Amino acid sequence: MLYWLGLELAKWWGPFRLFNSHLMLLAIGMLTAGLLVWIRLPRLWSQLPGDRGKMLAADGGRVSVGKPTGAGWLVALIILPVILLVIPLDPRQPAGYFWQMGALTCLYLAMWFGYLDDKSELPWSEWRKGLLDVVVAVLAAMCLCHGAPVNMWLPVLKTVVIAPVWLYVPLAAGLLWFTMNATNCTDGVDGLAGSLTLLSLFALAALLYGVIGYRPLANYLLLPHNPEGASWAILVATVAGALAGYLWHNAEPSRVLMGDAGSRMLGLLVGVAVLVAGNPFLIFVVSPVVLVNGGTGLLKLILLRALKRVGFDVTPPNRAAPDTLAGQHVIVRALHAVRFPLHDHCRKNLHWSNAQVLMRFVLIQAFMTPMLFVLLIKIR
Repeated sequence: MLYWLGLELAKWWGPFRLFNSHLMLLAIGMLTAGLLVWIRLPRLWSQLPGDRGKMLAADGGRVSVGKPTGAGWLVALIILPVILLVIPLDPRQPAGYFWQMGALTCLYLAMWFGYLDDKSELPWSEWRKGLLDVVVAVLAAMCLCHGAPVNMWLPVLKTVVIAPVWLYVPLAAGLLWFTMNATNCTDGVDGLAGSLTLLSLFALAALLYGVIGYRPLANYLLLPHNPEGASWAILVATVAGALAGYLWHNAEPSRVLMGDAGSRMLGLLVGVAVLVAGNPFLIFVVSPVVLVNGGTGLLKLILLRALKRVGFDVTPPNRAAPDTLAGQHVIVRALHAVRFPLHDHCRKNLHWSNAQVLMRFVLIQAFMTPMLFVLLIKIR
């Protein structure tokens, strides 16, 4: 909206041209969203359902019981007018805006499904949540490809790879599903999932605006230029600002929790931004700790259930008799030796405090992201 107003009003007063600057729109969106969430969230979270606790957590979920949860729903509603205000609507190029609005709708669908689970008296089954995530991921992947082949840049290869729609959609949907659930699994320590995702969003906004969306630098680094990169950077930065406003109230001891409504939406946005950047391997660069922390938990769950189906005894150590444990396969014992998500292992087995988990995980990701990005760019 502001972009369109800038086009019209600049005819009458020159300074309105600032509204046609993507960097200005990015700054307006990030700051406005952050301030609105910081101010409005405490006045609204009394309407949220109370957290039921996570029984798989190291503390049994007792600390979080009763706190307002599902704040991702409120945050998303608070910033929706800001998003619509700052995302560039250029009447001369309506197609890109249309597909971006489609992807934005998928983000809000993921948020809404997560919120319905947060407020449900009986938690939704894994199959129900997983299938809904698949639907959202497939719809988002279709919006990102615009129904046409997609240019991608990959490690080692200097040439651009063109992915046909029939291949791009399922692979992109798989990545989006994984990022949604890995982020959700990381949401177990006050501020952890939010802080790690904030680092990811800042990195992606900078990449989309300053590299992918800026033709001279993209050409210098041998990356395919995406004319819509700066527009996507505005969306990513606006949500990052809102997340910062939420984290102010989520610092330990937290007063409000994002719930599945927030973690699924944020995870999907990280995946969407990675795909817009044109390289799916960027997910290992911008979210390495989230993938290790939450993604390995998903992998462990899948492996244990697969082993159970073929006849292995996968009883957890705290529920099995000593003679049963001795008879378990070495692979099963190895999987049970480490608690997942990994932040629970650090708290329970390594005796880290919540503050230590948060600070150390954030430091690891802040150190790894620029290093991995340089490697990804240069090994081509």
